[in-house]
Amino acid sequence: MLARWRLAGAPVFHIRHLSDTPGSPLNPDGGRVDHKPEVAPKPGEPVIDKRVNSAFIGTDLEARLRGVGCDAVTICGLTTPHCVSTTTRMAANLGFAVDLAHDACAAFAGNANTAWRAGGTLDPTSIHEAALDQLNGEFARILPARDCAP
Repeated sequence: MLARWRLAGAPVFHIRHLSDTPGSPLNPDGGRVDHKPEVAPKPGEPVIDKRVNSAFIGTDLEARLRGVGCDAVTICGLTTPHCVSTTTRMAANLGFAVDLAHDACAAFAGNANTAWRAGGTLDPTSIHEAALDQLNGEFARILPARDCAP
């Protein structure tokens, strides 16, 4: 999907979560905040650092998108029920048409510390699919990456 965007000359914005929470796996002090090599930004592709789940809060993402004439966005990344969901909802609320590449996102297994109810935790696929179900229609079109067009 990223290769198609680049080939088409479509705008690409990389978002990086840099948590302020000590001990967070997304905290730059000991966390893992580098881009995976296969999706690393190319020269000229902006990297927008965020501190919260939404890529729009505390960043200039909306202004950058509007500045290049975008009225639609395609979202992919980690994790589906957190940053992907929050950014998708906000993009839709800001008036962007949103496509969400369901097979270019993922979730992690829940754990006893995150479950609000008795009965154990859910597997990553169930968490991912439940998050997508909540976004489908009102906030985004849920599509396979191959059907997301630049």
